Amino acid sequence: MRRMGKNIDELRLFAVTELEENLLPFWSRRMTDLVNGGFLGAIDQNGEPVSEAPKGLILNARLLWTFSAVCNHYGNEEYLDPAHRAWDYIVTRFSDVSCGGYFWTVDCAGNPLDTKKQTYAQAFVIYAFSEYYRACGRQEALDAAIRLYRLMEDNCADSMNGGYLEAFSRNWGEIDDSRLSEKDLNERKTMNTHLHVLEAYTSLLGVWDEPGLRERLKMLIGVFAEKIVGLGNFHQKLFFNEEWEARSEMISYGHDIEASWLLLEAAQTLGEKDLAGRTAELSLRLARGAAEGVNRFGGLTHESDGKGGTDDETEWWAQAEAVVGFLNAWRLSGDVRFLELATGVKKFIERYFIDRKGGEWFYRLDAEGRPLPGYDKAGFWKCPYHNVRMCLEILMRV
Repeated sequence: MRRMGKNIDELRLFAVTELEENLLPFWSRRMTDLVNGGFLGAIDQNGEPVSEAPKGLILNARLLWTFSAVCNHYGNEEYLDPAHRAWDYIVTRFSDVSCGGYFWTVDCAGNPLDTKKQTYAQAFVIYAFSEYYRACGRQEALDAAIRLYRLMEDNCADSMNGGYLEAFSRNWGEIDDSRLSEKDLNERKTMNTHLHVLEAYTSLLGVWDEPGLRERLKMLIGVFAEKIVGLGNFHQKLFFNEEWEARSEMISYGHDIEASWLLLEAAQTLGEKDLAGRTAELSLRLARGAAEGVNRFGGLTHESDGKGGTDDETEWWAQAEAVVGFLNAWRLSGDVRFLELATGVKKFIERYFIDRKGGEWFYRLDAEGRPLPGYDKAGFWKCPYHNVRMCLEILMRV
């Protein structure tokens, strides 16, 4: 019991210190674009702004979510100004007034660059707008989230096979390349997109309890239980065709642990006891599967090929999700080993990932815990959402 109390105290202190002394100062002070408005598109690994970098919808939506969530957690308005800044930039620069939805990227001056409609990115806008509405009560934010939800249901949902298709052209037509990034397979459905549609719909349901939305969220939980994970399995499949045939055996330990707690949160938000119980069992299966990826330093390995081969490199986001997911599994099961795993990942972050000199965290480390060159400190995918959310979740859970 004494050791358990020590672990909890360590996690709480870590969350407060990291949030207030490292992450929030970095994102609120160093990312503001004083020339073109909004926020910078990137800061390189050496801490230098990349003034000509394109600006991504993912980064901007996650910035809006982050500042709004911090306001909501602390119950004050200290971070409303950067939240307003993020909101204004999204609705004036990323919004497609002609075809609906939001552009994938704009250039450094805010002009449309890649106008495709990625389902994953639209979901993050819903997630951000819902949290922003909680923070400031701005009705237009809730209205915009609801409009986008309906637009996604009209255009992204697969009415024949269930779930959601990956990507569309600007006018919501067919597109040849559906990938989120070059490392992904070009398939019509992915675990990753479904996970973040589920996350977005969970957040929206918290501010807009509507029967149709409830049914869609229940459908998503069912898709994970039956298609993406499947009965008795400990890992998720990552890529699928339209008929839900798996196209890869790869395992992403970070996504397994992230899904473990987001699925349970969705079921608990719906408030249906039987569904929550079934999802709790699924949550623990995924947490146990993710634990297979913990390396000798206590961090979470990036991925496996599903055949015994392991990528021994580590990424920042998976460590943040591991702390939350293992903490969630401990509270759910009472198994102290999950608490020890969460504390172990926390120590790994402190020792290897936090950039004590330049602020924030390194993006990716090699097998020995050394930062890999060429990765942004902040950028299209390197956002505050994972590690700031980790801090907030720790503080709510302990």
